[in-house]
Amino acid sequence: MIDYSVLVKSPLFHGIPDEECRALFSKIHYQVRKFEKDAIVVQGGEEVTNLFVVLSGSVRGEMIDYSGKTVKIEDIEAPRPLAAAFLFGKENKFPVTVTANKKAELLAIPVVEFLKLLQMNTRLLRNYLNSISTRAQFLSQKLHFLSFKTIKEKVAHFLLQQAGDLYHSFELKNTQQQLAEMFGVTRPSLARVLGDMQNEGLIKIEKKTVTLLDKEELNSLLKNG
Repeated sequence: MIDYSVLVKSPLFHGIPDEECRALFSKIHYQVRKFEKDAIVVQGGEEVTNLFVVLSGSVRGEMIDYSGKTVKIEDIEAPRPLAAAFLFGKENKFPVTVTANKKAELLAIPVVEFLKLLQMNTRLLRNYLNSISTRAQFLSQKLHFLSFKTIKEKVAHFLLQQAGDLYHSFELKNTQQQLAEMFGVTRPSLARVLGDMQNEGLIKIEKKTVTLLDKEELNSLLKNG
């Protein structure tokens, strides 16, 4: 059964009242699927035949890089959709393997049924178009990030992005293990690079606060990479 109070918080169904959502779903076919921790939701390369929305729990998207290492692309928490930008097109296949981080429930709407929803509700249509546009922008930024060759370049890019143009300090929300997974490296390798950057006077880390001491040099790492 769908918890509509959760569903309406999804980017796709935002702004659509609970009762209106309930009426829409009474006119289509759908499933609510349950997954245990570490269960595979979909394999990368599978054809996208359903729109999935995480109703509870969270899942992660991962891919294998050119060296054979597993790189975590992102965690997807409830109530976000999966691969909404890949529902249509010639190569409508899942770009990553999706695995449950913990027990999770996902709403599965067949593509033909989702098309019916889009035709019935213009707010949903606008939300969907906004969602796939935002997704395209995220993937563009991710590709740019993966183009950096060294761990140091990736760390410099991440730190500059987190601090922004106006600030030199920010509160780090990720653990070193999470960052290592994001960068596709081991935790000791990341720790070594962070230590080197502190010794070189580029950054200072105090508990969760990261201060960029030399933004100009950090930027030069990216330009010379």
